Amino acid sequence: MKKNRIIFYVVILLALITLLLWLTQSTSTFKRELSDFAINDSSNVTKIFLSDKNNNTVKLFKEAPGKWKLNDKYQAQKLTVEMLLKTMLELAVNQPVANAAQDNIIREMSANAVKVEIYQRVYRVDLWGCIRLFPHEKRTKVYYVGGATQNNLGSFMLMENSSRAFITYIPGFRGFVSPRYSPIEKYWRDYTVFKKQIPEIASVRVEIPSAPDQSFELKNNGKNYFTLISLIDNKIIPDYDTLKALNFLSGFRNLNFETLINDMDHLRKDSILSSPPFIIITLTDNLGTKKSIRTWHKQGPEGQTDPLGNPLPYDLDRLYALVNEGQDFTLIQYFTFDKVLRLKTFFLKEKTDNKR
Repeated sequence: MKKNRIIFYVVILLALITLLLWLTQSTSTFKRELSDFAINDSSNVTKIFLSDKNNNTVKLFKEAPGKWKLNDKYQAQKLTVEMLLKTMLELAVNQPVANAAQDNIIREMSANAVKVEIYQRVYRVDLWGCIRLFPHEKRTKVYYVGGATQNNLGSFMLMENSSRAFITYIPGFRGFVSPRYSPIEKYWRDYTVFKKQIPEIASVRVEIPSAPDQSFELKNNGKNYFTLISLIDNKIIPDYDTLKALNFLSGFRNLNFETLINDMDHLRKDSILSSPPFIIITLTDNLGTKKSIRTWHKQGPEGQTDPLGNPLPYDLDRLYALVNEGQDFTLIQYFTFDKVLRLKTFFLKEKTDNKR
């Protein structure tokens, strides 16, 4: 009798344990489904794919800490990638989409959503983060990002193979995150034209087709010693302002174009490119690598005048520029590039009158 009672209690205990495990599993599964959009560590993300139904695709590949490659062709813009990683890390679920709206939202997302695939470095053996063995790359997240909610404070998201959409947001941020998942390549491009410190520069050559007597080359011999050469006669200019040479070369530390305009009308673009350039700058680094930029004047806005009211033929704020060895047609700002758009006379010392 006592033995039967023990067996009964054991059976009851096992049943309770089984029920508890089932409830725990059900609850954790639901919670996992709610929070499955967010990653728990952005430092181990190795690849990100973004794509839509219009055949736009973005592949971000981590080359080194803080350095990402875009579509195996370009450097990705660091700040934009960091913003996406921060979004993926902080993403939270506000609530499920209302049952009455589920079908409509999912139908809309099936046509317009961006598919997101996240790959991370994980370990086959990971004991509480203390013992980690056998690292490998694994696709850890696949979900779809839809549009914004009606109040523009959330975004619709749907896990792959799920039939339940959710409204996501970032705590403390008033807005929606959908634009941060753009699959348009140009929004992820690094806009750097030149990024060299003075010790990295071997020489800079500036050619001015409309004023060849102002064209020059400045060679960096190290230790604040330079050689200034006039290109029209290939003669060395012995008397120049060293401080101005330093300021000129320091201007190449971080020069970026403003926007890509590769999609400009072909006839208009060809007309610009076939005309004589305004200034051509070629920088050669210490490894012998050359990087050039060719610039053209841009027609000014209608009605733009000088202080005397005379019409100005050119835009005073922007230039057209061909960068990345002729691959990209862009706009650059005078405000950014003025420090390197120099004439030969800029470096010459001002003559002083010694007469009393």
